[in-house]
Amino acid sequence: MTISGVPSTSQSLNVVTLKDWNERSRSQAEVLQELNNKAKAIPEVSVSGFAFPEIDTGEQGPPIGFVISTSKGYADLANVAGKFLDAMQKSGKFVYTDLDLKFDTAQMHIKIDREKAGSYGITMQQISATLGSFLSAATVERVDIEGRAYKIISQVKRENRLSPESWNSYYISASNGTSVPLSSLVTMTLEPQPSSLPRFSQLNSAVISAVPMPGSSIGDAIQWLQDNSKELLLQGYNYDFKGEARQLVQEGNALAVTFVLAVVIIFLVLAIQFESIRDPMVIMISVPLAISGALLALNAFGFVGKAGATLNIYSQVGLITLVGLITKHGILMCEVAKEAQLNHGKNRIEAITEAAKVRLRPILMTTAAMIAGLVPLLYATGAGAVSRFSMGIVIVSGLAVGTLFTLFVLPVIYSYVASEHKPLPEFDENIKPIEGEINH
Repeated sequence: MTISGVPSTSQSLNVVTLKDWNERSRSQAEVLQELNNKAKAIPEVSVSGFAFPEIDTGEQGPPIGFVISTSKGYADLANVAGKFLDAMQKSGKFVYTDLDLKFDTAQMHIKIDREKAGSYGITMQQISATLGSFLSAATVERVDIEGRAYKIISQVKRENRLSPESWNSYYISASNGTSVPLSSLVTMTLEPQPSSLPRFSQLNSAVISAVPMPGSSIGDAIQWLQDNSKELLLQGYNYDFKGEARQLVQEGNALAVTFVLAVVIIFLVLAIQFESIRDPMVIMISVPLAISGALLALNAFGFVGKAGATLNIYSQVGLITLVGLITKHGILMCEVAKEAQLNHGKNRIEAITEAAKVRLRPILMTTAAMIAGLVPLLYATGAGAVSRFSMGIVIVSGLAVGTLFTLFVLPVIYSYVASEHKPLPEFDENIKPIEGEINH
């Protein structure tokens, strides 16, 4: 399907529907990469392919819409937006960029010499009516010919309307009946103007549409735009986002808050369970270790251009899930270590050493079971395969790396940071039993 004139008269939007997954061997990302590579060879035309967002945003066009708004004029706005567009093209982070505010339309300004027109007895209304009859293609009357009605249009021939020099052949009648050249009464100038005057939040605006480079996420592109806006945007200019980028910014902030709340709630629950602040701190050490493993895997797969290996909404949800899964390993070890201190009077080093030995097999079996259940997400095909890969790679890699660090790093930290639990009186070997007789 092809839609011409969208989003502007000099552009066209082509929608391509791929065959069913069972009828093709290449993914959507592979097809897009080949199309973009071939499109670069087309001279004097800017062509870019992009996938529609999986979540409907109500917007058409590329996934990134960077909005620059100001109360200043469109000429100043176009100058600032043009410099920002040049910086984006030179950054190497975008495969396609386009600015909707373009001064590509000629606007005619007509200045009438009122004194000279008055000397001929010609009014402003006469000049306006004459120009309208020559150029406007208005219907002045209808005529019936053999039972059919035809419009009578007042307009000069097409060849007399194509250039400003055609005005030399236009005449207007003076009050004494003579014909006066319009060119002697009217001065015409052409000035470039934008074909549309976009507005955003009741301010003059310009939108830069962009598609990130393959292997680069929308989040990375948004971060680059936010960082460089401080330097490239002058005082009095604001920025915002449209389309998928806007939704990612809004949802990303919400997910960040959700992530922090998840960590805080888990910490508070553990503090209540262990009746200590130190033990939950030791358990939560596994969280940054697991997250570092997940992010390392994302960067590795993103470097080779794997689709979905980006920090997107799905991978962020995977990180939240990872927090809950990885803390279970720390709980298993710290719980046994606490019981060893309370019931057997062992110190922290002896307790965590015993806990590591006792809980080694359960931790490995639990991790293996969870990873085995999530591995199919990494090899998923069909619709939604990219989003499933994003979530799966985060959890699988985070669990693998987090478990490894939990087994070796957590015991060391526990021996220095964890609380020293005093043995319960009934299990304290230093307390001698009370001797006495029982009378029956």
